[in-house]
Amino acid sequence: MSAVQYIVEGGHTLHGTIRPAGNKNAALPIVAAALLTDQPVQLLNVPRIRDVEVLVELMRTTGASCEWVGQNELHVHAREVRAEQLDTALCARIRASILLAAPLLARCGTVTLAPPGGDVIGRRRLDTHFHVLQALGATYELGDRFRFDARTLQGADVFLDEPSVTATENALMAAVAAQGRTILRNAASEPHVQDLAHFLNAMGAHIEGIGSNVYTIEGGRPLGGARHTIGPDHIEVGSFIGLAAVTRSTLRIEQAGVAHLRSTLMGFERLGIRCQIDGDDLIVPAEQERRIQSDLGGHVPKLEDQPWPAFPADVMSIAIVTATQCDGMILMHEKMFESRLYFTDKLVGMGARIVLCDPHRAIVSGPTRLRGGTVESPDIRAGMAMLLAALCAEGTSTINNARQIERGYERLEQRLGALGARIRRVELSAL
Repeated sequence: MSAVQYIVEGGHTLHGTIRPAGNKNAALPIVAAALLTDQPVQLLNVPRIRDVEVLVELMRTTGASCEWVGQNELHVHAREVRAEQLDTALCARIRASILLAAPLLARCGTVTLAPPGGDVIGRRRLDTHFHVLQALGATYELGDRFRFDARTLQGADVFLDEPSVTATENALMAAVAAQGRTILRNAASEPHVQDLAHFLNAMGAHIEGIGSNVYTIEGGRPLGGARHTIGPDHIEVGSFIGLAAVTRSTLRIEQAGVAHLRSTLMGFERLGIRCQIDGDDLIVPAEQERRIQSDLGGHVPKLEDQPWPAFPADVMSIAIVTATQCDGMILMHEKMFESRLYFTDKLVGMGARIVLCDPHRAIVSGPTRLRGGTVESPDIRAGMAMLLAALCAEGTSTINNARQIERGYERLEQRLGALGARIRRVELSAL
């Protein structure tokens, strides 16, 4: 596969309307959950991004039919599936490969998976997946591959040792197939987890407590086909708020899913960026205070991520770039992943005033005038943050390893280009 780089000309004001794509982190478990039924499933507003494409390839290796109908509609029909060893290379390309554990275990009674891949943003433990599936009646073996077995899954009262999003999703899929009642406590409740639960209910499951951290599932009900539209990606909305802020542009983000944006909007307000709500649209005005709001008594404020419904971890990289263009000083505390803040050295090279205190904390002092440069995209969210930095910087920037960004964002050069951004996508021949 050839490498991709973005050539970005910074310093241009943007304008217009943009619509967020379907939620990447909802699409992945929902596509996997289509394996739970032998009936046809129609999925709409599916983001056509690399991670989803890889998962679709993996699904096909199980014998499921997966066909794209138009740009963002995917039809899945898992009439018969097999759970033989899945392609190691494909599993290693995405973390979402672990989401096949529960549905294949439910359909086949066994599944063997290679360790999943994904962003390198620190250790991302899988222990909770194993503990939850074990509590529901599965056994597992560890080694170069993970093997799960379960003749039958049984409902149980389960307390997750951490509110892991993907472990909660695996637990929900296993619980709807299990016999009897399951209660999941300390579960994740992000918008994408809620979307999966709504999809499972549309298939015939019975899940209560959606949106809370305690789910009650009446398992063992027959699951049929469904037609489901994936909700908007609130992380992409946060990226577009940051885009408007750093380029000093007025943008309308339509069908933004404002019901899920409270913590995101509060976080940007701390940076002096305020948005207007118009129905389900969000308007980011060009005229902003852009002054970081001090804590009471004039103390240096802190913006920190936490499990939902607090400020999302995946928006932290965007918020850091935004803070470089705001007046004042702020401590950014990334609690979730210990390697996510290392990308800030690239911003420092562009002229940002950032002190990386430790793997979890960085002090940002702004505003600073950024300069174009050659940088690398280390992961999806940091890559998008570097793109925002390049768009507001003076001069031209080159972003290498841009395929990382495309794992989570669809057709960026076209969609942002329609707003006036100058981004050229270049495919480099493989050596």
